[in-house]
Amino acid sequence: SKQWYQRRVRGIEKLATLYWFTIEFGVCNENEDLKAYGAGCLSSIEELENCISSKSKKLPFEVDNIVTTPYPITTIQPVYFVAPSFNEAKRKVMEWSQQIPRPFTAHYNPYTQSVELINKRSNCIKMIRDLANEMKTLEDAVMKLVD
Repeated sequence: SKQWYQRRVRGIEKLATLYWFTIEFGVCNENEDLKAYGAGCLSSIEELENCISSKSKKLPFEVDNIVTTPYPITTIQPVYFVAPSFNEAKRKVMEWSQQIPRPFTAHYNPYTQSVELINKRSNCIKMIRDLANEMKTLEDAVMKLVD
């Protein structure tokens, strides 16, 4: 339907904006110091100086505000969203991303270091079997422990 499509497009636009202010121009506090972690900040001396200086505006890292903020793509950034820590930024982004409408589920596979789609029954069955094997290994380890 048209409404579903429009919601998806808005979700993608918001995700792109979140990407911009995190992966490209992410800033956080670590040990009471302002630190840049975004690739756009780290790849440009001018951008790096700007993001940690008082010349640029710093706003709290609130995802609902971030995703509606317009940004320039050809000039130094006028505003950065500062997370209390890098881990807090990750947590908030992951939490917010759960609300994006999508017709599939994704799973990170640490063994292959890749994201796998869980969009078929066979994917679910394989994942359940893998998890059952992991649980058997864990149970075996626990049974060998001495209190």
